[in-house]
Amino acid sequence: MLKIDSYDIVFQEVPNQTTLALNLTCCPHRCPGCHSPHLWADAGEVLTDELLLSIIGKYRSAITCVCFMGGDNDTERVLELAGKVHALGFKTAWYSGNTEPPYPLDSEFWKSGVLDYLKLGPWIAERGTLKAPDTNQRFYTCTSQGWIDTTFLFRKK
Repeated sequence: MLKIDSYDIVFQEVPNQTTLALNLTCCPHRCPGCHSPHLWADAGEVLTDELLLSIIGKYRSAITCVCFMGGDNDTERVLELAGKVHALGFKTAWYSGNTEPPYPLDSEFWKSGVLDYLKLGPWIAERGTLKAPDTNQRFYTCTSQGWIDTTFLFRKK
């Protein structure tokens, strides 16, 4: 079950997208130095289909992408909801603290177009954010040729 703590429109989480970021609770990773430790708790409102559609409805004309920030406690539900969002015509993204995707990136599953973007990797303070050259986190973009690592998009030239 997914629960949502908050949401906001953001501009830096997904390159070239105006993104509705949904902050999900029950994070199982509990990374030292986490910027949102309140998301570890089993708190917030259950993210039902109806609630998700209501939130998207408020910002429909202002957003191009919906990003699930977390949700590693219920991967299948994240992917189910992402599919529903994608069917509405929005790009979809998932920021996961997992080191590996739930299915191999070259598997048949991903050809369904459930996600357009995927960030993988737990927060490791000494490795830094996606902007850091030594980060352990990776940002992938789904293309017609498959998933490609586009972490470089976060680094200034």
